[in-house]
Formats: sequence, structure tokens, C-alpha cells
Amino acid sequence: MADSGRARKLAERVQQVVAQMIDTKVKDPRLGFVTVTDVRVTGDLQHADVYYTVLGDAESREGSAKALESAKGLIRSEVGKQTGIRLTPTLAFHLDAVPETAAHLEDALSEAARRDAEVARLAAGARYAGEADPYRRPDEDGTED
Repeated sequence: MADSGRARKLAERVQQVVAQMIDTKVKDPRLGFVTVTDVRVTGDLQHADVYYTVLGDAESREGSAKALESAKGLIRSEVGKQTGIRLTPTLAFHLDAVPETAAHLEDALSEAARRDAEVARLAAGARYAGEADPYRRPDEDGTED
């Protein structure tokens, strides 16, 4: 069993190699503007999950996914050459959902800010329904009701 430091170093190196391969060697016309965001390698160094994002619409994401799947063997062989480890990890490409999640959170935060501003606007012109101080206080002469 490999230590986590070795797996982390291998993941960083795999990320560099995959990004370089996508940029320079993979010439598939379906491949869009792909950014490799993260790579996670299992503890036994046998499998690597490559997370990526694609700039564009759903069609470009789908085309890029097909292009990466077809180029998986070429990319894996280059990973094996450049890392020099005994067993080259298998690669699995996953579309990273971080940009969509971030956009959803940004929309939710802007909606919350809009609602807060509306409440603040309504509260600025609000008046008490009864007296300003609803609690009983002793009279000035020291007696209560």
C-alpha cells in the first residue's frame, strides 16, 4: 500500500501530463476548451479519476467527453512514460460540476441579498402596532397598576 504523499505527488504529475496532452497532442475536433481541475489517485496507485471542465454549452461538453474517452489510451501511455512507475494507473474522466454548483450558489446568494434589501426597505418605513415600549413600567410615583 502506497502512502498518501506518494499518491498526491502522482496525482499532481498525472494532472500536468493530462493537461499537456490535451493541449498539445490530442487533435480531436470535438475537443473543446478543456481545463483539468483535479486528479485523484487511489491509495494503491492503480486508478486515477481526472476531473475537468469545458467552456461552452452542453454540446461542447458532450463532444469533449467523447474526445477524451477516445484519446484515453494515448493519454494513459504518455502518463506511463512520464511518471516511470511500474503500473500505469487507469484513467477515468469525469466532468467537474464545480462551475455549475458555483453558479447556482451565486444565484442563491444574490436572491438572498435581494430579499434582505426588500426586508430592510419595508422595515425602514415600519411603525409599531401598539406602543413603542409594550412592557409595563412602574409609574413615577413608584406604584404599579
